[in-house]
Amino acid sequence: MVTYEEVPEHFNVAHYFLHRNVEEGRGDRVALHVGEQAVTYRELSQLAYRIGHVLRALGVAPEDRVLLALADGVEFVATWYAVVGLGAVSAEVYTYLHAHDYAYYLDYVRPQVVVTDAVTHGKVREAAHTVGFRGKLLAVGVPELLPGEEDFHRLVAQAPSEPALADTRKDDFALWKFTTGTTGRPKAVVHCHYAPYLSFWNYAQEVIRYTPEDVVLPVPKLFFGYARDCAALFPFGVGASAVVFPERSTPERIFQLIRHHRPTLLIQVPTMMRQMVEHPEAECYDLSCVRLATSAGEALPAELYHRWKQKFGVEVVDGIGSSELYHIYISNRPGQVRPGSVGRPCPGYRAEVRDPDGRPLPRGETGELWVWGETAALLYWRDRGKSVRTFHGNWVRTGDLFREDEDGFLWYQGRADDLMKVGGVWVAPAEVEQCLLSHPLVAECAVLPTVREGLVVPVAYVTLREPHRAGPELARALQDHVRGNLSPHKYPREVRFVDSLPRTPSGKVDRRQLREDV
Repeated sequence: MVTYEEVPEHFNVAHYFLHRNVEEGRGDRVALHVGEQAVTYRELSQLAYRIGHVLRALGVAPEDRVLLALADGVEFVATWYAVVGLGAVSAEVYTYLHAHDYAYYLDYVRPQVVVTDAVTHGKVREAAHTVGFRGKLLAVGVPELLPGEEDFHRLVAQAPSEPALADTRKDDFALWKFTTGTTGRPKAVVHCHYAPYLSFWNYAQEVIRYTPEDVVLPVPKLFFGYARDCAALFPFGVGASAVVFPERSTPERIFQLIRHHRPTLLIQVPTMMRQMVEHPEAECYDLSCVRLATSAGEALPAELYHRWKQKFGVEVVDGIGSSELYHIYISNRPGQVRPGSVGRPCPGYRAEVRDPDGRPLPRGETGELWVWGETAALLYWRDRGKSVRTFHGNWVRTGDLFREDEDGFLWYQGRADDLMKVGGVWVAPAEVEQCLLSHPLVAECAVLPTVREGLVVPVAYVTLREPHRAGPELARALQDHVRGNLSPHKYPREVRFVDSLPRTPSGKVDRRQLREDV
């Protein structure tokens, strides 16, 4: 375990994770596989330095924000390292948003520079006009630019490759991580240079045990901090490599990449795991190269864990992390997985299940999870009230409901703000969802509170493995299934069959959108 006190006072994330590899003789090792291109640490380091000089010339100074609206690729990774290397602050957003979404981010982040690509540039340009954005747009692969917009490749080609690093301290701002926005607008939490270092040692090394021979394939896109850290930060700490690709993640594309690159670590989310398990040609693919898969972003049901392991023979370590605590803080361990749970606290973290007054509850009772960790963020940007409610020194009030079993394993029970009182008794939607998922016909589901005649009742939104079975008879059977396995008052008063559940860009069920759509 590594503590905050052990982080060097003068510390720069870009130097430690990227440029140090060149200084220590690993410059010719492959850092990134992008299509047929193999990018070495030396090449990536020099590109990051060039981009750093470009950003400086565009006016980026220490603590200025730079917003990345880029598809996954060498430009994304190199630009991220260039930004934090300069002592500036990086923030990243999804590349398939609408112009009004980018307008929100421009107004909220107020970046000095936005780095765009052919997919995002037009929408960011429209958003910039909407909010009166006065910063610079630096465009990757956009052929037609307006006055004031800059061509990324032209400027980078002209820039020197000499080091462009700031002498940052461990407590200097380094990056923002956005909350996932399942119930409202995403907010950014602010992290310093020390947080990635602690997470690398206490999760990546103590739990996952990255090695220089690992090849990492992330299923989520790199704007999602879980994927970015697991694929473009943690591997670099040991001189390993990662596969990055600009396309949307689909089962077919992931299977192709596994066949071509033979990764050893697969960074997963439950939604894609389910799609891969249920793919009609899943039996044709060989995943024997994968020594371990991780899962995060949403709870991994026990039934899906077992189906995945039976189908592919690959162990999955599920865990839970958050933007507020930088990365994963509770995880199962390889060889010690308890399916359905998120595991036990990682080294450097403590967890307590507490009642609404903040008092610890006995094991077996459900309450809100509080986590202590030195990677706790400083604050929510521009939200003092939320910061005060959430951050209590190194203690973070997560807003997640959990119970702890007698062996110290933690079991997710839903969000505290999703908790509903039915007939005077509290009901956790996640408990009902897990029960529904144990029915052989249920593929996915979400349980939400609905007010009916002034009373709160649970309503289940269900997707089926056999959609043609949808109807009143199956709805009653699912209600009886819940009654027979949980306390009777917890059964959903209505079952609505849907073709699919809306998702946030990070893969979680978008409950806000679900309420609006159905």
